[in-house]
Amino acid sequence: MIRSPTAGLIACLILMFTAWPAQGAEAESAPAPDPYSLRYELDLAERWLTAQRAYDRVPGLSAAIVHDQTLLWSGATGYADLAAQRPARTDTIYGICSISKLFTGIAVMQLRDRGGVALDQSLAALLPWFQLAGGPDGPEVTLRNVLSHASGLPRESDMPYWVGPDFDFPSREQLRELLAGQEALYPADRYFQYSNLGLTLAGEVVAEMSGLAYEDYVRANILAPLALNDTDTGFPTDARAERIATGYGYPGRDAGYPVMPRYDARAITPAAGFTSTVLDLARFASWQFRLLGGAADEVLHPDTLREMQRVQWMDWDWSVARGLAFGVYRVGERTLSGHAGDCPGFNTRLFLDPVSRYAVITMANRNATDVDGYAVRLLDILEAGGTPADDNSDAPAADFTAYVGSYDARPWSGEDLVFGWEDGLAMVNLPSMDPLGEMVKLKHAGGDRFRTVRSDGEPGHGVTFRRDAEGQVSHLEYHGVSWPRLEP
Repeated sequence: MIRSPTAGLIACLILMFTAWPAQGAEAESAPAPDPYSLRYELDLAERWLTAQRAYDRVPGLSAAIVHDQTLLWSGATGYADLAAQRPARTDTIYGICSISKLFTGIAVMQLRDRGGVALDQSLAALLPWFQLAGGPDGPEVTLRNVLSHASGLPRESDMPYWVGPDFDFPSREQLRELLAGQEALYPADRYFQYSNLGLTLAGEVVAEMSGLAYEDYVRANILAPLALNDTDTGFPTDARAERIATGYGYPGRDAGYPVMPRYDARAITPAAGFTSTVLDLARFASWQFRLLGGAADEVLHPDTLREMQRVQWMDWDWSVARGLAFGVYRVGERTLSGHAGDCPGFNTRLFLDPVSRYAVITMANRNATDVDGYAVRLLDILEAGGTPADDNSDAPAADFTAYVGSYDARPWSGEDLVFGWEDGLAMVNLPSMDPLGEMVKLKHAGGDRFRTVRSDGEPGHGVTFRRDAEGQVSHLEYHGVSWPRLEP
């Protein structure tokens, strides 16, 4: 087991393991992981994500990992703006797109808890102007239907606002006018049909029932009380504007990066218009864990949040599960809640595991980025549990940090990443969206020599690290091939 990481790593861990300032009443919380016990997992997470982002040709990526009330790690790689070579940071502001729906859902549930609305009220009763041109016969569309995407409403208002180059979203007046000419796709309570129009109408209910503009209500009743100072109902125009990432479209065959305009979602804001940072969404996740851990009312009643994250709709073939505004996802052996976002130039993901109390946020400034895959792999790495094989040994621990880093594997692949793991080292060939599954463990064999560890625990082929004239590790050698070091 490596018990002597570099001073730099220790300093980074101290900075990374920072509890959020308390907001509201104290809550029971899961014990925070020991920083030292997760040093391998966090180091691998950062090294893998940094490399994978580059191989995937994503301009910029910011990410954060939370455990309950503790920000375990946050980092950024690449560029918030390619032309200006402005680096992505943890306080870079991204469009969070459909993650906006979570704030709309919370606003609706606040009003429900105060007696202002009922989930099984029809939209027609809540919005006097709600009227469709037609559609199949069935029950009335309710607020519950809308929040669980089981309303049968069309996916969008009847405008091509997801089409460039302008991405022209409707005003509230246009939304109402267009709605009168639209038809329901299915009877309510029949099928899952994701609907930005539905969550937009939920935002209209918030405005109608509160007497405030939707944006004003959310800022005053959710964002400000939770100190989400970098989260807003659109791209900020104040001093925060200099931290906004430039959004890019998918490169396509020509491998260029089309610059996306800074859109204004206007009437569609409750469904897709918010902006935020990974640090703010990490704080948002910790708030949820506080409520789930037994905190007193803080913006929302704890049981109300549980209700929102509980399955409220399951499609007939079990392919889709939805809570109230929240998505509910079965990923491997985990059941996660949260939401993803996909708007012009941005892909974002928030995953929360209510059992392990881990949350992961990944935010990219390019469309068609696998932010879901990044987030799931980060969870996998966190929960891998790299337990030393000989933790009780009285022998002095070897320090293998001199070997850690990347080694150039071109032209056959990108690189071999060598990292600390358990009581030795491990390596994985990159790019890879399964770094744990493709990991090869290395056991020390003396000097600069190691042996791979087979799946049955027996030693495999030899791996040797070569040094230059100054004694620095410069190459990784196996199977008669020597790979030069890229970086430590």
